[in-house]
Amino acid sequence: MNATAYIVGPMDGAGAALMELARRLEFVEVLPYAGIAQAELQASVTPLCFFLFAPVSDPASLQGIADAIRFSPGRRIRFCPLIYFSESPQRVTINRCINMGFDDVITRPFTEARVASRIERQIGRSLLYYETASYFGPDRRDRVTAPTRAAETRLGGQFRRLEIVRDTTHGVNVLRDEPYVQQQG
Repeated sequence: MNATAYIVGPMDGAGAALMELARRLEFVEVLPYAGIAQAELQASVTPLCFFLFAPVSDPASLQGIADAIRFSPGRRIRFCPLIYFSESPQRVTINRCINMGFDDVITRPFTEARVASRIERQIGRSLLYYETASYFGPDRRDRVTAPTRAAETRLGGQFRRLEIVRDTTHGVNVLRDEPYVQQQG
C-alpha cells in the first residue's frame, strides 16, 4: 500500500506489536511518530499517512497528539486517518477517542485480516468531516456513542462540513467545503 503508518505510543510492548502488524499490512513506510514536522515531510513522499495509536492506560493522554494532527495547518496531515487500538471495548475509551476526532477504534482481536479491513474503510470512499472551534474529525452524530449536549452535537453556532475522499495515489481530496452558521432560537 502506498501509504505510511506512523505508530504513536511506546515502541516496546503494544507499540512494537503494532509496528510489526503495520509492516505485515505492507505499508510502504512504518515509522515511530516523531512530530508533525516529520509527518508533513513524509506526506510529500507518500501522499497518505495513517496514525496508528497503541493502547495506553489513559487515552486522554493522547489529546495533545490528536489535536496536533487534527488541527495541523497542512491539509495532508489533518485529514489523515487516526486509529486507536484498544485493549478492551470500554464505552468511555471509545467516546473519548471519538471526541478527539479519531476515525476508528479497533478492539481485540487485532488480527491482520480484521485490521486490514478497517484500514481499507478509510480509503476510496466519501467521508464527512465537521470542524468546530473545538472539534475536527469524522461526522459522529449518528453514533450510539455520540455526544448529547447541544454544543457537542454542533446544534447552533458556526461550523464547517467537509466531504473528503482519501486515496493512496493523491492523498486527500476535498470534494466539498461548506461553512454553516446556524441561527439560534
